[in-house]
Amino acid sequence: MIQKRYGIFILLLIVITNCLAQQENIDKAVFEKIRKAEMEDSHIPEIAHYLTDVSGPRLPGSEGYRRAVNWAIDAMKKWGLVNVAKEPYGEFGKQWNLDDFSIAMKVPYYQPLFAFPEPWCGNTNGLAQGQVILLTPAQVNDTVYLLHHKAELTGKFILVSVNPLFSVQDFAPGAERLNAAALDTIDEQHAVTREMVEQMIARTRTRIRIELILKTAGVLGRISAAPDNINGIVHVQAGPGYKLTDPEGIPKVNMSYEDGQRIKRLIESGHSVEIALNIKGRFATADTKGYNVVAEIPGSDPKLKSQLVMLGGHLDSWQASTGATDNAAGCTVVLEAMRLLKSLGLKPKRTIRIALWDGEEQGLYGSYNYVKNHFMNADGTPNAEQKKVSAYFNMDYGTGKIRGIYSQNNQAIKPIFEQWFVPFHDLDAKTVTIKNTGSTDHVSFDWAGIPGFQFIQDPLDESRTHHTNLDNYDHLAIEDLKQAAIIVASFVYQASMRDEMLPRKPWVKERFLFDGL
Repeated sequence: MIQKRYGIFILLLIVITNCLAQQENIDKAVFEKIRKAEMEDSHIPEIAHYLTDVSGPRLPGSEGYRRAVNWAIDAMKKWGLVNVAKEPYGEFGKQWNLDDFSIAMKVPYYQPLFAFPEPWCGNTNGLAQGQVILLTPAQVNDTVYLLHHKAELTGKFILVSVNPLFSVQDFAPGAERLNAAALDTIDEQHAVTREMVEQMIARTRTRIRIELILKTAGVLGRISAAPDNINGIVHVQAGPGYKLTDPEGIPKVNMSYEDGQRIKRLIESGHSVEIALNIKGRFATADTKGYNVVAEIPGSDPKLKSQLVMLGGHLDSWQASTGATDNAAGCTVVLEAMRLLKSLGLKPKRTIRIALWDGEEQGLYGSYNYVKNHFMNADGTPNAEQKKVSAYFNMDYGTGKIRGIYSQNNQAIKPIFEQWFVPFHDLDAKTVTIKNTGSTDHVSFDWAGIPGFQFIQDPLDESRTHHTNLDNYDHLAIEDLKQAAIIVASFVYQASMRDEMLPRKPWVKERFLFDGL
């Protein structure tokens, strides 16, 4: 019995010792200063306004992207950040700016149509008018079918025909917050495997072959009216077209589901439908490089200032709106976090570096190449600089408040972050899940063996705004962004002040393998 009790005592002593060793020294006074400064004098509305309303859509290489870059650089210099720069990461591809667009049904009667052009698509070279024909998704993606029916496609617009929904009524809530049950059971999200990337590359090659067939057939344009383009929402993304090796394709538009179904019903009931389309996109190859934006608050500790804590979000967006929730929101938060830290005169031990990424929507171009250029050797192994990065914190899940963080299967980091969140429990932020999340810029760091993290955020109405015409300033939740800026600034500062760098997972070479996206 004595031996058993002694064993239990030793076990308890080990547990207590481990708990004490893991206790974080949190500067709650600084956290309170950050919170007070943000709530009394937030710059978030101004930052968001300039990144969205003033800059406009921000396709990589576009005039809107350059406006956002230039404004961010000027702002960070005014705030007193150092080493502020527009940094090239390598080749991206063609620049594309939309100069003019219109679309309307002309026959059997005139009616404006609700649609948006696909970025980097081909031009109509003036107003093109012609008959609309229907093809099913299977037919339009079948190269054998298209080659066999080329003559029937000449001089026609193709509407990709989808079966009608039983109902287009949307009974889902307009916006939602994560409740306790959802946070407790939150699962892996947006994970991308090598096989999935290879499938995407294969689909892109097929799409290019289809584009060439349709172009040589003399097709006037392709119209997509997907079932999720309902109730005033149109999703607009793009496939091939931006790479220098991509041929110029045909005009392509994404249309509202309701307009597409009306045209489909007219054709199926024997009525001829004609539309008139004008797309004037301006291609350029004067500068084919991609550019990130970086800036720093230098470290103050002689021994630790060469080490880095990084934060960031992607600055590029799609074309149909001004890219507010995806991802001016994230960029606004990390910019505001840097402004707060600098304005309070805080002296981080480690250097804090912000990065606004380019080309995320096309495949993490900006962050992946940045990590490869700065932290990896030519043979794909980590270099000496990789070992000096304590952590990277990312914002890219919309405008909702922070509710926690994904620890990316980093077991050692979970109890640390749980302690860091304690001062923010009253702001509804406390969840630290061991789960992964993917498909945004923190994974570039994770692949390279650097602790990279994305915060858990309330979804709000992101399902409606994500890559759609609704992604504008008016869908930003300003108070939620203030909460996020407080937490991000505090986490970054805490990481910069720890005696030790944050624990990291072992580097696995197979994770860093996404060249050629």
